Amino acid sequence: MVKTVKKSKKTRSVIPHGQAHIMASFNNTIVSITDEKGNVLTWASGGSAGFKWARESTPYAAQVIAEWAIQKAITLHSLESVDVYVKWIGVGREQAIRWLISGWIEISSIFDITPIPHNGCRKKKVRKL
Repeated sequence: MVKTVKKSKKTRSVIPHGQAHIMASFNNTIVSITDEKGNVLTWASGGSAGFKWARESTPYAAQVIAEWAIQKAITLHSLESVDVYVKWIGVGREQAIRWLISGWIEISSIFDITPIPHNGCRKKKVRKL
C-alpha cells in the first residue's frame, strides 16, 4: 500500500532587487542569483544546463546559463533589477554579461571582483650546492 504525503507549498518571497554573481573559470561558468544579503535564490552552471566537459566553458554555454538563472529568478521571486558581480577570467564572462544587458532585467551596476594578489607568496630560497 502506497502512502500519499502532502507536500507543503514553498513560500515565494518577492524580491525587487538582487545580485547576479558570475564565476567564469577556464573549465566552467556558474551564475548564481542572490538577494541583497547574499542568500542564493537560483543558480545555474554548465553541467546543470546539459553541457559536458569542454563545452561547459564556452560563450554559448554562458549565455544559456545566464538566461536560465535570470528566468528562474524572475518567475519565482519577481526580480526586477540586479547588481552584477563578475569573478575570474574565463571566456564565458563577456557573453553572460552581454545577455544580462540585452533587456530581460535592469542592471544597476557591474563590478569585477577577481582576486588580485598584493605581492603574492614568498619566493623560494636559492639552492646551495
